[in-house]
Amino acid sequence: MCIRDRLGLVAMLDPPREDVSEALEACRSAGIDVVMVTGDHPATAERVAEAVHLTEHPEALRGDVLVDPDEANDEERQRVLGARVLARVTPEQKLNLIAFHQGNGSIVAMTGDGVNDAPALKKADIGVAMGERGTQVAKDAGDMILMDDAFSSIVAAVAQGRAIFENIRKFVLYLLSCNSSEIVVVAVASVLNTSLPITPLQILFLNVVTDVFPALALGVGEGDPALMERQPRPKEEPVLRPRHWRTVAGYGVMIAVAVLGVFFLALNRFDMPTQQAITVSFLTLAFAQLWHVFNIRGVDSHPIKNEVTTNLYVWGALVLCSLLLVGTVYVPFMSNVLNTVNPGAQGWLLIAGGSLFPLVVGQIALLFNLGGS
Repeated sequence: MCIRDRLGLVAMLDPPREDVSEALEACRSAGIDVVMVTGDHPATAERVAEAVHLTEHPEALRGDVLVDPDEANDEERQRVLGARVLARVTPEQKLNLIAFHQGNGSIVAMTGDGVNDAPALKKADIGVAMGERGTQVAKDAGDMILMDDAFSSIVAAVAQGRAIFENIRKFVLYLLSCNSSEIVVVAVASVLNTSLPITPLQILFLNVVTDVFPALALGVGEGDPALMERQPRPKEEPVLRPRHWRTVAGYGVMIAVAVLGVFFLALNRFDMPTQQAITVSFLTLAFAQLWHVFNIRGVDSHPIKNEVTTNLYVWGALVLCSLLLVGTVYVPFMSNVLNTVNPGAQGWLLIAGGSLFPLVVGQIALLFNLGGS
């Protein structure tokens, strides 16, 4: 047989997953820069990048440009930071690439499956090891394991992480604003040397029962769909920024004004007995805190259809707490323990108006990008 005889042609194709392009678009909307790093030939890397629409100009940068970041000049540094496709990259050069981006203030997530990826997985802020085809060394080096080896799962994890952080923020913001309103009510009444609009046992009831369920409901929400259209938050950003602390103070004062106003109207305008006036102010505070949950939506969310109004747990919590509050008046055992009486028709009108006041003002403020989470 002549060695020049053509026996056939073999071609191999490992196409990208169909959901990669959509996941990359989601990353771009979320302000996440995706960089493809491979040891393959630059032409191979460019074809894959073009197939998944990674960038408009999928020109691969060779790994030999990844020098030590401390030795790179500004031009080299900008060239590396702007590259979206890198080929012929060695394990040591991957470490330099991570250092370039970390030095630029970025939070770096690195995916890998081989033994030679372990150092880079360790150095990255978030090492993501492949669960299906990844080596045990890579899994041990990573911070998390991607069970289905799908890039779209990483994007879904980012979305879930952002939702969890926002839920924590909503949870804390809601509880702090509710508790601050109780502090203001008691403090103002003490300074004015009048009867307390709410008793200590009633405050305990609110903190243990009616505050908890709406807060827990906020904590398990699915999050605002627009979360993946926002830029990443700085890694040093606290749960509550200065704006949120101002929001806590504003909401606390607003709810307290409604409660104190109802209390003084009940005593002086409607000549209610003290116990009845306290009952009215207690229920006003309780229901105001319940409706206040709708003020804890995103500033840029829709006033009607948003992450709070579409949260079924929130509605369940409101129904449960409303029944408990009605029970504090009409169930003899609860009424005796909390020292409440029937508010009467006028009392319920005051409760309705006073409790809705913070909600209305809060929603108007949100139209001007004030308040909210």
